[in-house]
Amino acid sequence: MIMMNSRMDVADNTGAKKLQCIQVLKGSSKRHGKKRLIPGGVGDIAICSVKQALPSADIKKGEKVRVVIVRTKYPTRREDGSYVRFDSNAGVIIDAEGNPRGTRVFGAVARELRERNFAKIISLAEEVW
Repeated sequence: MIMMNSRMDVADNTGAKKLQCIQVLKGSSKRHGKKRLIPGGVGDIAICSVKQALPSADIKKGEKVRVVIVRTKYPTRREDGSYVRFDSNAGVIIDAEGNPRGTRVFGAVARELRERNFAKIISLAEEVW
């Protein structure tokens, strides 16, 4: 589960290393006049701030980027009843059209990305879990 202020690693070669989630892009809901925090899971899009980046990278520290969540520590339940969870929270930086900005994706990514129409990220990934 990725919520506001959650920290994530970057799973691509854009040059950014660490991200902090600002907002998960899902439908908002209000209950009794208070806005509820909505957690994001695998395959959701989030707005993040770059907290650490390489000095020679195109993406600089402090920049706001769109990210697809590809790994979470929190277990994700699949339709067959099994659960999958990873060692770290990670995301892939995307552009406005939903294509990855990097040319490589490091580490394993969840199979649920295929259902969310992120086939390009699955094809670039080392391993689909």
